[in-house]
Amino acid sequence: MKKAEYEKQVAVALDYYAKVGIVLSEEEKGRIEVADFGLDMVEDVGLQLLTYINTDRVCAKEMVLIPYQTCPEHKHVPTAGGEGKEETFRCRFGKVYLYVAGDGSRENIQGRLPKTDVTVFHEVILNPGEQYTIMPETWHWFQAGEDGAVISEFSTRSTDETDVFTDKRIVRAPEIEE
Repeated sequence: MKKAEYEKQVAVALDYYAKVGIVLSEEEKGRIEVADFGLDMVEDVGLQLLTYINTDRVCAKEMVLIPYQTCPEHKHVPTAGGEGKEETFRCRFGKVYLYVAGDGSRENIQGRLPKTDVTVFHEVILNPGEQYTIMPETWHWFQAGEDGAVISEFSTRSTDETDVFTDKRIVRAPEIEE
């Protein structure tokens, strides 16, 4: 991802955080991550996030998705000393289309099919104040609705660098070019 695109997405994330009243320190503002998953189409497949804390036991994050932006299908696998990440998403703003393993078909989802490979279509719709817990090793992907979304994530230790993605083109760690 080009540095200009990264900076643009950080500015968008800061606007969303301000819109919903999430106050960040200057240090936190400087740590916002923009994940484009190595596909160079961050406005379609991407995620803006801030990790507040990530210890051996707990993790807390704030995530922003712009309208119809999708975090691609993945699962959290066991890592050394862990069982895989258990995470709870709580919608703070907008609408979140969350897809997990279970009943559902691609023809009946309310979200948009992403520009990546997906295999699960059990739809969970989160509106502000609603939350859903995803257990370790559960395939899932999620997408913002027409107004974008802000999601708080509370989880066990995050080891996102070990996530397994359905779409083999995806690279989790962002690379910023000048």
